[in-house]
Amino acid sequence: MSGLSDRERAFENKYAHDQEMKFKIVARRNKLLGQWAGALLGKADIDAYAKEVVASDFEEAGDEDVVRKVTGDFAAGGISHTADDVRAKMVELLAVASEQIDKG
Repeated sequence: MSGLSDRERAFENKYAHDQEMKFKIVARRNKLLGQWAGALLGKADIDAYAKEVVASDFEEAGDEDVVRKVTGDFAAGGISHTADDVRAKMVELLAVASEQIDKG
């Protein structure tokens, strides 16, 4: 019976690790997105803006809260990027974030 418990524990540990890595990658992607958007918006403190973008991801499940934040700020700042542009940038930056997290 302990063999089964050990396997279950190993699967649970792997699942927890995978979820933690996914969280880190998405948070890094959002930070990179915030830095990109902050530069386009001409923000004086790009890192502070990037933190706002990361924080916006905790409003609801999924990416739409982040898309809304950035597109709303773009609209207010007169930047003509659409929600689809932001989503495309998020896909691009997800690969970059994954590579950065994997490298440590």
